[in-house]
Amino acid sequence: MENILAFDFGGTHIKYGLINQHAHILNQEHTSTPNSLDDLIVLIQDQLRKNTNKKITGIAVSSPGSVADNGVIYGSSAIPYLHGPNIKKLIESRVGLTVHIENDANCAALAEIWQGSAVGKENIAVVVIGTGIGGALVRNGIIEKGSHLHGGEFGYMILDQNNLGSGMNTFSELASTYSIIKRVAERKGVPSSSLKGEMIFSKAEQGDKICQQAIAEFYHMLAIGLYNIQYTYDPESILIGGGISVREDLLERLTKEMEAIISLVDVATVIPKVEKCYFKANANLIGAAYHYRQAEGLGSTN
Repeated sequence: MENILAFDFGGTHIKYGLINQHAHILNQEHTSTPNSLDDLIVLIQDQLRKNTNKKITGIAVSSPGSVADNGVIYGSSAIPYLHGPNIKKLIESRVGLTVHIENDANCAALAEIWQGSAVGKENIAVVVIGTGIGGALVRNGIIEKGSHLHGGEFGYMILDQNNLGSGMNTFSELASTYSIIKRVAERKGVPSSSLKGEMIFSKAEQGDKICQQAIAEFYHMLAIGLYNIQYTYDPESILIGGGISVREDLLERLTKEMEAIISLVDVATVIPKVEKCYFKANANLIGAAYHYRQAEGLGSTN
């Protein structure tokens, strides 16, 4: 049985585990993100030694940043030392195994294509909603990276052109879960740090009008962004990931918002098909392993 040792590089934690050809995670663990690139490579080497009897065929990595096919990670992230050197070649030279790296949001999309909500679909968009908005585009089962490695960076879309630079203009600023906190903090005159998303949803359910309004604005702006994605890319479905995907009323509220938008746009006839991502915290590990399989021509095994 072939296993891939997968790593999910995060700003706070590094998650890792063995992924077999059926997308099952074996021996999953996590640790604090090392302070240097050398320490990160030592971590990878240690995990290889611990799993010498597991027939590891290669290493798969989910990483923040704009990941080029040659192994250089452009842009910036919460792990500064990843940007600059050729991470793929550096790890390969130290561990003696093939390494393939992909952007974390792209990995989430690939996990859904392999074994998740997008099985059997060719063209999808994945929108990952957290403190900002990231995402990925998949065409014919392959990630669309774009000419500048920014394919699927939906968070940059401008949804409100007024007062650009004010912090409430882009998709990320207006429709991330953090946007709810920003709205409530401003209207209540309290620091954003004193609020949490779950608290705001709870207070809204108890009748807090300010919280209710902030949540309604969030859903409205999210629906506008999804509408734009649908008519720009025309995917079979749009998958929603991130913490908001656990909300039981998410799809119902989004459907109502998009029906209202389309009723006001005469030429619009397609209501985006929105679904939740199947994989939650494990998506990046599983997607990294699938990216490795694609790069090595190993195909898809169910």
